[in-house]
Amino acid sequence: MANDQIPITPELVTWARTRAGLSVAEAAQKFPRIEEWELAKSSPTYPQLEAMADAFKLPIAVFFFPEPPKVPAIAETFRTLPEVEFERLPSAIRLLLRKAKALQLNLAEMTQGQNPAKRLITRDLALDLKRPIGDLAAEVREYLGVTVVQQQGWADTDAALKGWRDALQNAGVFVFKDAFYYDEFSGFCLYDDVFPIIYVNNTASKTRQIFTLFHELAHLLFHTSGIDTLHDEFIANIEDRDKQAIEVLCNAFAAAFLVPEAAFDQVANGRAPSEAVAEEIAARFHVSRESIYRRFLDRRQITQDAYAKAAARWAAQQKKAGDGGNYYRTKLAYLGRAYVGLALGQYHRNVIDQEQLGNYLDTKPRNLQSLESYFAEGGA
Repeated sequence: MANDQIPITPELVTWARTRAGLSVAEAAQKFPRIEEWELAKSSPTYPQLEAMADAFKLPIAVFFFPEPPKVPAIAETFRTLPEVEFERLPSAIRLLLRKAKALQLNLAEMTQGQNPAKRLITRDLALDLKRPIGDLAAEVREYLGVTVVQQQGWADTDAALKGWRDALQNAGVFVFKDAFYYDEFSGFCLYDDVFPIIYVNNTASKTRQIFTLFHELAHLLFHTSGIDTLHDEFIANIEDRDKQAIEVLCNAFAAAFLVPEAAFDQVANGRAPSEAVAEEIAARFHVSRESIYRRFLDRRQITQDAYAKAAARWAAQQKKAGDGGNYYRTKLAYLGRAYVGLALGQYHRNVIDQEQLGNYLDTKPRNLQSLESYFAEGGA
């Protein structure tokens, strides 16, 4: 049975390959008979189909569609990123972009195209460049329903990251994580009218991950995909001033959202700006020390040199390893409980079989029982 050829639409193989940015010759290095499959001279076996779905970062079910799905090329949704900068993205980041798009397709399949959240923030709110950034941040915070007092009440940065992730999920935004292995990329988002998603670099510090959530949320509220980097040199390459303003605003929005000016004044007024004070305030809001020190710099309370030296030292200290260790904990952390719960629900309602469940959760069938047990115990 495993060696039986599976009849699929040849055009789908071509679509999947070209979407992955591969020539026939490049794809043939891993799939020697792919040209035959595209010309309908033969068909792949199921194991070959699984391998192709994994390589091209697509749900296996796509290969059984009657025709290629009408989804825009990923690059087209990054309207604020210059094409030349998009082309320079490392292949590993491009692979993650395709993986993220596959997760969007999975969500559409599992929910019959209906976001399971009761409301969708990208449909209910829109950012206006002409409004004060503080007003925009306050409107979004009110929508999410998390007060500054609640934020400060979270036990630690881990709890804060989970709290913000849950708040975004409740507002219709799915958050996924992965190890990017490129420190300069903190995360990205893929806009979609129904399933907007944020993808976070799990090897970044937890405070950086939190900042990334709201940099990317700003992009989504502008109805565009975006990428968050540690360094913003690419902004200078954006010729369109409106698009450039959006990139600048995304950073400003995240800072204003996480530490509103009034709340900052309340804890900082009357205190001499110092690294120790920055660390104390950062701990209160569960944000980075650099972001607080940047506030001091913006207010001209410290010098550029003092800020640069502290920021460099703190950045070196923040390097962390991935979750590692427990495979199931990592899997749940990367996919998120909301997504895993949707897939398990489909399986237990007999909508999908074990093989399809494994495809959705990107794991071998033999791991499913342990993964579900860990999920039921409240892991990740």
